[in-house]
Amino acid sequence: MQLRQWLVTTLCALLFVTACGAPAAPEAAMPEKPTEQSAMSDSQAMTETMAMTDTHAMTDSMMMTDTHAMTDSMMMTETHAMTESAAAEPAMMMELLPWQTIVLTNARTGEPFTLADFAGKTIFVETMATWCPNCREQLSNVKSAAARANSETTVFVAISVETDLPPATLAQYADDNGFDWTFAVATPEMVQALAETFGQTIANPPATPHFLILPDGAHSDLVTGFESGDQILANIGQ
Repeated sequence: MQLRQWLVTTLCALLFVTACGAPAAPEAAMPEKPTEQSAMSDSQAMTETMAMTDTHAMTDSMMMTDTHAMTDSMMMTETHAMTESAAAEPAMMMELLPWQTIVLTNARTGEPFTLADFAGKTIFVETMATWCPNCREQLSNVKSAAARANSETTVFVAISVETDLPPATLAQYADDNGFDWTFAVATPEMVQALAETFGQTIANPPATPHFLILPDGAHSDLVTGFESGDQILANIGQ
């Protein structure tokens, strides 16, 4: 009886010990609370990323603005240069008439030339003859004007309508009278072409016919009679 009671008591004690000594079930792992340093690092990273994005956007915008400004500036500069270049060029040339392109020979130098060679300048042209006293008087007035005119912008040309006159004779006539501008003997073709534009008076030396060719190739009406050096200068705008 006592043995039986002891076994029961011992068994109960073992059961109690087993029940009390069993390890407790592990608790579920709790998420780690972010530390203040980690939060600051994340905030700083976001701030730096935003700053880099803003800087990149501003840089791109500034580059685009600078490029646009440079392009506009270059276009304005090129336009301005083109405008200045166009203004510096002579006015558009008029269609040339036949007598402007007929080749003449400088009586003094023997060099060929045409009236069109002087494009861009004002040309005073007078037809004459060596035997004509009126021509000599009028050419003396031309001499006065030529001595005062701007040689950079004005040319004087005397054309003898004596088509068979030797150039050396015309050169001697000019030298003897102190006429130091260009003299040439007209060809029959030249006289005919001038007459088609100005009429037959152009071939009548005593009428002292003369006219102007403007820088753009246009010409004035034919003028006859005597004009002083001052009148000639006024007509050519000097």
